[in-house]
Amino acid sequence: MQFIDLKTQYNRYRETIDQRISRVLEHGQYILGPEINELETALARYVGVKHAITVASGTVSLEIALRALGIGPGDEVITVPFTWISTAEVVMLVGARPVFVDIEPVTFNIDIDKIESAISPRTKAIIPVSLFGQMPDYDRINAIAAEHGLAVIEDGAQSFGASRNGRKSCGVTLIGSTSFFPAKPLGCYGDGGALFTNDDALADKFRAIRTHGGIRRHEHTLLGLNGRFDTLQAAVLLAKLEHFDAELEARKRVGARYTDRLRGLCAVPEIAPGNTHVYAQYTVRVPNRDQVAEKLRAAGIPTAVYYPKCLHQQPVFASLGYREGDFPEAEKAAREVLSLPMHAFLADADQDRVINALRAAVRQEPLDS
Repeated sequence: MQFIDLKTQYNRYRETIDQRISRVLEHGQYILGPEINELETALARYVGVKHAITVASGTVSLEIALRALGIGPGDEVITVPFTWISTAEVVMLVGARPVFVDIEPVTFNIDIDKIESAISPRTKAIIPVSLFGQMPDYDRINAIAAEHGLAVIEDGAQSFGASRNGRKSCGVTLIGSTSFFPAKPLGCYGDGGALFTNDDALADKFRAIRTHGGIRRHEHTLLGLNGRFDTLQAAVLLAKLEHFDAELEARKRVGARYTDRLRGLCAVPEIAPGNTHVYAQYTVRVPNRDQVAEKLRAAGIPTAVYYPKCLHQQPVFASLGYREGDFPEAEKAAREVLSLPMHAFLADADQDRVINALRAAVRQEPLDS
């Protein structure tokens, strides 16, 4: 059984993907070829913003966003400790300091009630993470940010395609960021990411920074980096984008089926009012997580843990001065979360295998009982 089945997806869309890749091989514009502009136009339309700027990865997208905002040494950026390291890593890479706020235990997203107490005169931005596939309440977050003159960057690496009150992820804040890593709901066959904004000046900065700080060759107005998205990967995404909404419907069905059959056995994902969920991961909570994961592995069921250690517990962030117990909800989640196989092509029979194996593992029963 596959945790994420990219092979079946490729076989379904093989003809379109191969045709798209072949066109790139024929025209030979491997860097910023015509597929880049075509994809950016399609992504901006999908999200409902003026500008989409593709970049080399989701990590690079966050770093470019911070650089475009002029955030650097002496500044602080508020985010969460329960996320992939990129979210806080980029803050330190530009010389600023990550300031962590605990998560809300049901959705795993930032606890909005705790944001204002973390704001200081040095705070310049907030990076909420739309974790596992659904968004926090960005109306409230944006209101807090506006009151204090802060930028909001949505880390939508796991939520592309999700919506809140009819508005798409990556289109509800000053800057939206996402990832096209292969395992994402919309993934390419390598690294990739994108930035989204309605701000013309910021969009120009994003484009410059991703290409060594200049729009025109040999004229560098900003300190930039090599953050360009690959034309071949853009071709793959263009082929997949045609099927994306259908895949989201399939993921919704699979997620709802899991929830219906697992509720009462373990803590299942709860969808916040007004939200849709793209289930980048279908993540449950079980107190004896490691033992349950081992029993599932023995039954041939692949699982994953996102994330076994919070960021404030990582050695690289020791200088921030946080201690065990500072973020109890995040720490508890790190001990309990377990992600199950989830993709648009998960057959009911395979899903039933997962459900039955999880039931046996949680209840400590023989699998054939």
